[in-house]
Amino acid sequence: MRRRTTLSMTATAALALAALATAPAQAAPADKAQVLASFTQTSTTSSNAFQAARNDQSRWSAYGFDWSTDYCSDSPDNPFGFPFKLSCARHDFGYRNYKAAGQFPANKARIDSALYEDLKRVCNAYSGAKKTSCDATAWTYYEAVKNLGS
Repeated sequence: MRRRTTLSMTATAALALAALATAPAQAAPADKAQVLASFTQTSTTSSNAFQAARNDQSRWSAYGFDWSTDYCSDSPDNPFGFPFKLSCARHDFGYRNYKAAGQFPANKARIDSALYEDLKRVCNAYSGAKKTSCDATAWTYYEAVKNLGS
């Protein structure tokens, strides 16, 4: 009796696995590409929309976005006290998600430009020599990702 029960459980498990393997995967919403594009433009509106979405990732779970980040990678997240961390997070989002979509090369320049615009917006909070220093640091970060980012 015990052997028959074991065989029955094994057969049931095999059928369940087969059903899972043949079931269609949950597809991402049809507007995923448009939403991704809307989160990676150079505008303040796009940046704000991304930050709001990042703060409410569960709302966007059906899209399967990769929200992971290492922020500014090997560069400081807050160089000279300038808070670049969130700008770098959006940049990572663009790189990771366009790579996953197989659309990275066609979008890299815009994603890099969006980083630069985000960094300049950070710098707009300063004036005088501090703003000049922030702008120069932002330009350095932009040039690094433009020329070395992959």
